Amino acid sequence: MENYTMEGRTYRYYGQEAPLYPFGYGLSYTTFRYRDLVLSPPVLPVCANLSVSVVLENTGLRDSEEVVQLYLRWEQSSVPVPRWQLVAFRRVAVLAGREAKLFFQVLAEQRAVWAQDWRLEPGTFTLFAGGQQPGQKTRAPSEVLSARFSVTGTARPLRAC
Repeated sequence: MENYTMEGRTYRYYGQEAPLYPFGYGLSYTTFRYRDLVLSPPVLPVCANLSVSVVLENTGLRDSEEVVQLYLRWEQSSVPVPRWQLVAFRRVAVLAGREAKLFFQVLAEQRAVWAQDWRLEPGTFTLFAGGQQPGQKTRAPSEVLSARFSVTGTARPLRAC
């Protein structure tokens, strides 16, 4: 095998064509609502981690579980990157009519790109939080929140952080 590109071989690099069964595909016995997505700090140095919080509310009539998923998108990069990348997920049980506030850490290394070595680059990023991938079409209603954050500084090897 001489061509190691992932273009067209995995959901992360399919382009505009959606996979038949994307990560997180499935139905629930209730409905959930996401709100109050907060990224802290909204502007961070190239080697810093990002703190994320989001509120998940069970708006249905049954107790249930939801798999909360966080995806990262690079708005510009010096090398080809996935459309978005799963950076965190958590299965959460929420009683009917109740809510849960969830906290995540997105580590600097999760923003690294491969350019002959792992590098961190400044720029603008979008973080998505929800019960499915961004842009996924399902029969069950689910929402995906998004928020942008910026990374400042100069590009550097990950090992230099």
